Amino acid sequence: MNFRTLSLVMLAALGTPALVHAQHAAHAASQAAADSALDQAIAAGTRTPANVLRDKYRHPRETLGFFQLKPDQTVIEITPGGGWYSEILAPYLREHGTYVAAVVDPSAVPAGGGRDYQQRSFDSLKKKFEGAPAQFDKVQLAPYSPTSPMFGAPGSADLVLTFRNVHNWRKAGQAEGMFRGFYNVLKSGGVLGVVEHRASKDVPADDDTGYVGQAQVIALAEAAGFKLAGQSEVNANARDTKDHPNGVWTLPPTNQHDAKDDAKYQAIGESDRMTLRFVKP
Repeated sequence: MNFRTLSLVMLAALGTPALVHAQHAAHAASQAAADSALDQAIAAGTRTPANVLRDKYRHPRETLGFFQLKPDQTVIEITPGGGWYSEILAPYLREHGTYVAAVVDPSAVPAGGGRDYQQRSFDSLKKKFEGAPAQFDKVQLAPYSPTSPMFGAPGSADLVLTFRNVHNWRKAGQAEGMFRGFYNVLKSGGVLGVVEHRASKDVPADDDTGYVGQAQVIALAEAAGFKLAGQSEVNANARDTKDHPNGVWTLPPTNQHDAKDDAKYQAIGESDRMTLRFVKP
């Protein structure tokens, strides 16, 4: 009998309240250690300086905490783009968990349907990972077909994360399949975390603004079998009027606007975003 088992036996002999107190204390200590590790990953000097400047808009600690991230989880990030969250998640999960970067397989995209763009994105992210092995040596790349997405073995992931992607999938007619893929790869009790540009109301699937109605995203997830478990306003921005000439891309960080209007859009900041947590029953 090891020391921990013996201690629990002794506590059990003392009665349920003592055992419950010990369990709560152990959980609190574990959570504190996880929080500290996340703080270290966010504060790491290995992060790209331009990415760090966006923390005030993307709130990584609060967002990942809301999604119940733990250091021993298998976490799949869907289309990490330039690797903004990869710089935090990969080091955080490196020792005890698994970070999976799910990227579009360029060979699964028609030649005239954006294959070159997807190839550049794939190559750029792979180069980033290979260029910093101390951060990314244990990252798993998972190419997927956008028309029949599979992100891993069924029931193999604890957490699936997607940041500002739903509008693209809706416009391409792929949103329903993506959410089914998320559901299939997650364990029972697993979490889907979604951050998306938030429209003031429902918008058509072919809308070009980049915004999506919050009720529309919830409906997509629930249709795939998920249950809504929480909503956070951590990434809300009341200054975003959502009526910009180039949609969300008018705002930082893309800044598709006339130079004379720069001060106006910098004062607004990045888009208003919904932050939703779903659970697979």
